[in-house]
Order: sequence, then structure tokens, then C-alpha cells
Amino acid sequence: MRHIFIISILLLILSCNQSKKEIESTSQHFQFEISAILKGSPVEIYDHLTGDISPWWDHTFSDKPLKLYIEAKPGGGFYEIFDESGDGIRHAVVTGAQRGKLLRMEGPLGLAGHALTLVTTYNLTMEQDSTLLEVQVHGSGEFEEEWPDLIKSVWRHFIIDRFKPYWEQNFNQ
Repeated sequence: MRHIFIISILLLILSCNQSKKEIESTSQHFQFEISAILKGSPVEIYDHLTGDISPWWDHTFSDKPLKLYIEAKPGGGFYEIFDESGDGIRHAVVTGAQRGKLLRMEGPLGLAGHALTLVTTYNLTMEQDSTLLEVQVHGSGEFEEEWPDLIKSVWRHFIIDRFKPYWEQNFNQ
């Protein structure tokens, strides 16, 4: 009886090893951080990084989305609504939200349709009369070699080239 048990275990191990050969797997990941110092309180800045972001976010799937917003609550989403019928896309799901402190989203953002997960975290901290905004991005999954640099340049565009001037022109009096 004991011999049958040992043979069964060996056959199981051999079959598992053969299954592993049939599945090809690679692990790729990257991370980066972008930061900006903005005059104003973390709560004020957070409120403009969330909600309706159409005044400063300029990469969309539709030419002119009806709505573009981040619903800043756990389980909420980063939505682009195309039209009155409700067609659209959820770019990411909000996994953490603390008004004025932290927003964390998981999703592929503009890379929908690829086996790629991006975890994007906004950290806001008060520094004298300004707020330090740190955007951390961690990516994992299937992606082309040039994507991490491209994704970083796009986030730099959103935070440094779009949000910061938008904030300074409209709310930094």
C-alpha cells in the first residue's frame, strides 16, 4: 500500500512538472515617481485631482467625452463617459481614498485591452504653505520594452505640463 502512495506522489510531481513546461510565464515590472510642489492645501488640490478632471486631463478614448471624472471613494472609478447613452470606459478602479492625503487607483488607464496592471498612488502632504504631490506608479504584466518610459512621460505630462499650470492659473491667487 505504501508503494502505491509513493508512486502516486511521484506521478503527481512529474505531471506538475510537465504542465509547467506547457505554460510560458514571464514577470515584468517597473516603477517611477513624479512630484510637484503646489501652493495651496492638500484638500483643495485633492479636490481638483478628483471629480471632474476634464479641464486638465487631455488623453481620452473619445474625441470629446461627455464626462471625465474620478470618483474618489473605495470601489469608485476613473470614468470616461462617451455619450448620453452611457457608453464609455472605466480606466481604473479606486482602491484607496483619503481626502487631502491619498488616492490609489488600479487599472490599465489608456492601455485597456493589455494584460497590464498599473497601481497609481497620489500622496499629498503639507509643506509650509504648499502641498507636495507625489505620484507613484507601479506597473506589472505584459508590456513592450519602451512602455515604462512612455508611461512615465505621459504621467509627467499630466502632472507637470497639465495639472500644475491649470492649478496655478485658476486657483493660486
